[in-house]
Amino acid sequence: MKYKVSFFAFLFIFSGALIAQDNEESKTQAGHKNTNNFKQLYEEFATPNRFRTASGAPGVDYYQQQVDYVMDIELDDANKKLYGKETITYTNNSPDELPYLWVQLDQNIREKDAPALEKNGSGVSPLTRVASFATKNMKDPFEGGFNIEYVRDSNGKSLKTITNQTMMRVDLPAPLKSGQKFVFSIKWWYNINDHVNDGGRSGYEYFAKDDNRAYVIAQFFPRLAVYNDVEGWQNYQFWGNGEFALNFGNYEVNITVPEDHIMEATGELQNPKEVLSRKEYQRYKQAQNTFDKPVLIVTQDEVIAKEATKATKKSTWKFVAENVRDFGFATSRRFIWDMMAVKVGDKNVIAASLYPKEGNPLWEEYSTEVVAHTLEVYSKFTFDYPYPKAVSVHAKNQGMEYPMICWNYGRPNEDGTYSDRVKYGMISVIIHEVGHNYFPMIVNSDERQWGWMDEGLDTFMQYLTEQELDPEYPSRRGEPSKIVRYMSGDQDFISPIMSNPENVFQLGPNAYGKPATALNILRETIMGKELFDYAFKTYAQRWMFKHPSPEDFFRTMEDASAVDLDWFWRGWFYSTDVVDIGLKSVKRYHISPNATEEVKEIVKNYGMTVEDLPPMVFMVSEDSEEFSEELKSNVINSEVLRNYLDENSADFEGKTLPKFFYEIEFEKPGGIVMPIIVEYEYADGSKEQVTYPVQVWRKNPDSVKKAVTSDKEIIRITIDPNAETADVDLSNNAWPKEEVKSDFDKFKETVKG
Repeated sequence: MKYKVSFFAFLFIFSGALIAQDNEESKTQAGHKNTNNFKQLYEEFATPNRFRTASGAPGVDYYQQQVDYVMDIELDDANKKLYGKETITYTNNSPDELPYLWVQLDQNIREKDAPALEKNGSGVSPLTRVASFATKNMKDPFEGGFNIEYVRDSNGKSLKTITNQTMMRVDLPAPLKSGQKFVFSIKWWYNINDHVNDGGRSGYEYFAKDDNRAYVIAQFFPRLAVYNDVEGWQNYQFWGNGEFALNFGNYEVNITVPEDHIMEATGELQNPKEVLSRKEYQRYKQAQNTFDKPVLIVTQDEVIAKEATKATKKSTWKFVAENVRDFGFATSRRFIWDMMAVKVGDKNVIAASLYPKEGNPLWEEYSTEVVAHTLEVYSKFTFDYPYPKAVSVHAKNQGMEYPMICWNYGRPNEDGTYSDRVKYGMISVIIHEVGHNYFPMIVNSDERQWGWMDEGLDTFMQYLTEQELDPEYPSRRGEPSKIVRYMSGDQDFISPIMSNPENVFQLGPNAYGKPATALNILRETIMGKELFDYAFKTYAQRWMFKHPSPEDFFRTMEDASAVDLDWFWRGWFYSTDVVDIGLKSVKRYHISPNATEEVKEIVKNYGMTVEDLPPMVFMVSEDSEEFSEELKSNVINSEVLRNYLDENSADFEGKTLPKFFYEIEFEKPGGIVMPIIVEYEYADGSKEQVTYPVQVWRKNPDSVKKAVTSDKEIIRITIDPNAETADVDLSNNAWPKEEVKSDFDKFKETVKG
């Protein structure tokens, strides 16, 4: 296909001049601000500085605080309590003096009078699950929250504190200067919640048949809030949806539990010989160098035996973790444990799983191998996984992440059978939660403020990982068509991606689905895989073990690719606009020997006649009253054009004029600008796909005309034929116009079938 605009150029020149003339004759018009879709995001972005550069990279003065923990933890299984003591070493790497420190007390969200419990409006529901109804109206409120016994400095002297909901301010004896360290200790305990029935990211599941519990424990210790160049102190309260902003540091954690428990945790186990039986230890060592399939360290039969005997003695598991932002652990006598090694870069990483027998056969068959696959794919697109292990723990109704360990759902029926939905749901959540090791456990974004920076990036990577596992994998998020229903929904219940998680109506689509889809479109359609993958990897490697902001991501993606994306971030991340591009009109033109009345009128407005013009080619559309059937012949109905071609025959030797001339007008009812992807189908059955760059919308955001020439007759035009752009309305995507069946009509057809 050829694209020539010379035949229409004179029309555009004259029409543009006429507009200017009309403006000169009219009154002075009111001005307006720059609302162009391609306006740079200078007003939205923070100003670059020596901490964070305009390129999106850390600046020469970038800093982050270091917080190290030494902890002794004890689980009281009989009374469902957790006791702890921690010594914290806080290093002030900022240029500022700090008169106080802020400590996060996330367990306080579970206090019976916590404001977070009343953050949403509620009425009387016309229907409620029986268990929920009884619990809400008859059960005593849970006595949760930290019980702080003391906060002392390194000399044992009590420090003044004040607790504001989930934040505790520790007033220092003297301001902590830049470069100084402060050491203090906290002792606490709390009641562990039943996460299955009462909710929560951690807690226990009770198994009544054998009177045992499985614990997944996190947010279990007072943790330092982040102090940085973006927020100062990030001491926004924990309301439940916005997750965590945390510091990197080193951990030494000793955890005392019943002797027959099996445990996994953040960090490397320091005393396996002390806490494992001889047989378990031998299998544990064997697994370190087994790559083909997982090794069962604790079998299902061994677990069943322990469930019945219940040890009364205790043992202490010791873990050390370096350069992590948090710590979590899981423990139970009900855990089956398997493990294998996976090669990542030049080192071996352990992939492991813990699960009760209720998870089998699904978990034994899939979990650990999915962990290994996830590490391989994520490392390919970001950086080699730097930690020594990654662990998947089965916890009913849970999907939650911590450094090196995560909780995942997916439980078969009691007879061991399971549907594809359960199987793929389990695999997807394992990929997602293990993937969180990269975002935000290593690329350590502020989840409390920007939920999409970890959830959206991770969901995008999850989609790539699922598709590499199986090209036919039924991914729930990532494909453009999957987000259309959300984006085309009621605008009263949709928030921009750039919103705090607490202020979003539909957190799943907003923080997970839409950003993942946007990045998929950016990779597949806007930038191309090569440019996108390089820029994405650049961002991940620039900010691994650091604290990026949204601007750092946006700027890096442009800096490393030379693709201007301000229009994309504005439409997809800063607004709730939708993609809707349609065909407004299709006109077929023919060469005319005479000037049309339209041309004569244009010329007349300039005090001229057609005879005053230089040699011109005149075109007439088939819908014009001046069109005649004889113009459809292949004869060149223009004497001046014939003369020109004869006089310049050497330049056009072997060339012929296109047989068909079209003017195609595209419209954009949706607010988001996107490239126009068009498929032209010809009378001979062939097809051709053309992409007009997004910049075609820069001077007219409502409609764009394109002149198209061809030697073949166009019989059908389709916009976005492969559903690449999340277009919310397909009824205007085709010419001739096609009837688009509603979801209800499609459903009726399946019922009839």
